[in-house]
Amino acid sequence: MSRAGADSRRNDQDAGLEARAREIYHEILRRTPEHDFDPTIERVRRVVDILGSPQLAFRSIHLTGTNGKTSTARMIDALLRELGLRVGRFTSPHLSSVRERIAIDGEPISADAWVRTWDDISAHIAIVDGELTTSGKYGAGGELSFFEVLTAMAFAAFADAPVDVAVLEVGMGGEWDSTNVVDAEVAVVAPVALDHERWLGHTLAEIATVKSGIVKPGATVVSSAQDDEVAAVIAARAASVGARLVVEVPTDEDGDVEVNLPGLAVLARTVAVGGQVVSLRGIGATYEDIFVPLHGAHQAHNALLAVAAVEAFLGGAALPGDVVEAAFAGVTSPGRLELVRNSPTILVDAAHNPAGARAAVEALNEAFAFDRLVGVFGVMGDKDVEGILVELEGALAEIVVTHSSSLRSMELDDLADLARDVFGDERVHVVERLDEALSLAVDLAENDAEGVGVGSGVIALGSVVLAAEVRALLGRS
Repeated sequence: MSRAGADSRRNDQDAGLEARAREIYHEILRRTPEHDFDPTIERVRRVVDILGSPQLAFRSIHLTGTNGKTSTARMIDALLRELGLRVGRFTSPHLSSVRERIAIDGEPISADAWVRTWDDISAHIAIVDGELTTSGKYGAGGELSFFEVLTAMAFAAFADAPVDVAVLEVGMGGEWDSTNVVDAEVAVVAPVALDHERWLGHTLAEIATVKSGIVKPGATVVSSAQDDEVAAVIAARAASVGARLVVEVPTDEDGDVEVNLPGLAVLARTVAVGGQVVSLRGIGATYEDIFVPLHGAHQAHNALLAVAAVEAFLGGAALPGDVVEAAFAGVTSPGRLELVRNSPTILVDAAHNPAGARAAVEALNEAFAFDRLVGVFGVMGDKDVEGILVELEGALAEIVVTHSSSLRSMELDDLADLARDVFGDERVHVVERLDEALSLAVDLAENDAEGVGVGSGVIALGSVVLAAEVRALLGRS
């Protein structure tokens, strides 16, 4: 066969795999969605039992918290790979392709591996589906949910690769999350705030109790600085299971730390072109003048958690400085205050709760010199929408409210009413279609009262789905 013929055949095979991968995704997608589920891990426990416990084939680092999990997971992944380990990473939700959620060697799982994994486990999934629909023995009746199946696929893919270590982000909460069938030796707790109250509870202590359920006997817990009631819950959980607890030193109102206090700390942070330079005190060492190509104080604290998590994974040992530098220099976090277009500047951010919006605004004020910033805003109906809008009001000159393709998106009329209550009638624009909303926001940013577009920009935020769809509109894969 000629080279051209071989290339053509290979392209046909690749196209066939991509088509089959999409079919599998849609097959899984018809199941109960990840925002509507039975809070139990018994169903996934049954799946992994009949699969031969693939989640025990590798070591694991488990992450929970309200904001910052995905960015921190990506940083941990980068550090581990720089140390020469083969890493699997499971995060959610995705931006462009569901295969982003299951990453191996820093890249989304290939179409070939995705298809092969499904073919390997689908019969076992069918067995559990049958058990559930006939007896309800392992939880509420009905088939396994979308997220439960995806979790099983991640474990199977990681075991098959095989990976040395998996970095696992909880889907929601912790105690009864599908990922919690692992016995992780390091549990990372990112900042805990109010979110998903329907499932997790209406107080910080209730939410922290669910999230701290990922802490296993003998593990090391690496926690960011938390509100006092959250910190108390995490400490109690660690003590009850004999886990070691390492915590970040809290900062004062100016963001300064008391360097004489023991614990993890961001010792210094300076804004730099394309990101920031940080000095981090971990478990085993202090790492000075490390460039992190991400914006905002929250990303510096995510970097601190990542360093400490990997140190804990290595038994508390210091990491080589060149490893930390190289890992962080190449780290990315798509959809997190991400620049997706210049002239005018257009940013996307996945902020979907008040704490996330507050962090985004602080990062915007620090890293970008906008004279005029216009927001494109769409949000899920079960969020604290007014709380998010209050955080954004001082940063945005005007706001264009719209919605994404998600069926969970808040009704546009209701969202517009809330926006007008916070911003006032004259600063709120309502546009049904996202592409038209983005176009209007660009016009509003560039054509201010003086007719000058210098220092103007647009930010789209409110949900991961909205951020993903704006990225797609602007050609970001």
